[in-house]
Amino acid sequence: MHSARDRIEYEPWLEELEQIADRLELSTEARSCAVDLFLTDVPEDDRSKRAVLAASVYAGSLVAGEGRTQGDVADAADVSRLSIQSRWKDLLETAGLEPPRW
Repeated sequence: MHSARDRIEYEPWLEELEQIADRLELSTEARSCAVDLFLTDVPEDDRSKRAVLAASVYAGSLVAGEGRTQGDVADAADVSRLSIQSRWKDLLETAGLEPPRW
């Protein structure tokens, strides 16, 4: 659970997350999970926020059982696939979830 202050502070990023989720046609559950993952560990550096946002969307889609590919999420978020690949497992672990062991 995140404070209203967090949601207000990062509102522009959360709006971007919604736009990405719209492009990927994600469910409310996947979006909610992505928001929670993003707000759990927002980086200080603005340059890193977009990559963490994309990784959060990717991980949220997995948790919700809607598994979009890293490439599809990267295209929708305008980041490299490697940006997602290098971050999504850590996001899940930070949130207390166990990433799949593929």
